[in-house]
Amino acid sequence: MKLYKFASIDVGSNAIRLLFTNVFETPEGPVFRKLSLVRVPIRLGEDAFIHGKIGAEKTDQLIKTMRSFKHLMNVHQVLDYRAYATSAMREASNNLEIIQEIKRFADINLEIIGGDQEADTISFEDLPEFMPHIEGAVFIDVGGGSTELTYLKNAKKVDSISLQIGTVRLLHSTVNPALWDEMKSWFHKNNLFHSQTPIIGTGGNINKLLKVLRKQTNDYFISVTDLATFKEELELVDYDDRISKFVLNPDRADVIIPASQIYLTAAEWLGSTHIYIPKVGLSDGIARDLYRSYKKLEKEKKPLI
Repeated sequence: MKLYKFASIDVGSNAIRLLFTNVFETPEGPVFRKLSLVRVPIRLGEDAFIHGKIGAEKTDQLIKTMRSFKHLMNVHQVLDYRAYATSAMREASNNLEIIQEIKRFADINLEIIGGDQEADTISFEDLPEFMPHIEGAVFIDVGGGSTELTYLKNAKKVDSISLQIGTVRLLHSTVNPALWDEMKSWFHKNNLFHSQTPIIGTGGNINKLLKVLRKQTNDYFISVTDLATFKEELELVDYDDRISKFVLNPDRADVIIPASQIYLTAAEWLGSTHIYIPKVGLSDGIARDLYRSYKKLEKEKKPLI
């Protein structure tokens, strides 16, 4: 059995992640298994969305993080890696300078991707095997700086949109109210409004909500009713109590409420009753892209007989 190992770096608005993925080749096809995840809570969005640039302190933290990621990738001896930056870096006026510093001090090539590419990378067609067959669904990835929505039908992309509605933006009241109307219009355009189309949710907040709200350990979904009730419980206690009572990390205890609101708003407009959570994200999509690219190179290098 062939084994491949890849590394995915996601420089998000709320945190920086490094995911190591093992890919096993079997007669039935490749099997992707998460080996380990390193998450560093550097909230780049607080600088980018409020001040328009990333300050010296967070830049220094980011460069140090990327240097440590480089060492870990060398120790793991990955075949290849890819590093993507999303909303916060897209909007930072000094993003090119930071990219050059990361290359200089960490020897990592960081690529800033647009919202459409982010959505396409996340909403890959090969959902985990435990997910039920869903003829049509709206893939929703909620991040610190943006929310990506992708309409899938028969496992094929129909349409997608990236909106600057993110948890960090909502915390700091920097979301343009007109963007909510844009989301609603997108649902109408695709005949999804009140269609009872299921939601497939991705991102750190919905993964945490699954841990808290699922009825059984093997459940992969939560009900919209349970989410609404839990959001009310969160709002009844202050930040410190949310950390202790619900066992939330400090950088999760504040953003989990606006994340819940984004999902609940989408569920209301879609008429959805459940949110399915495959526990995948941008890093998983990067790993799949890396495997496909590596196999293509292997094929091109294979000598003809």
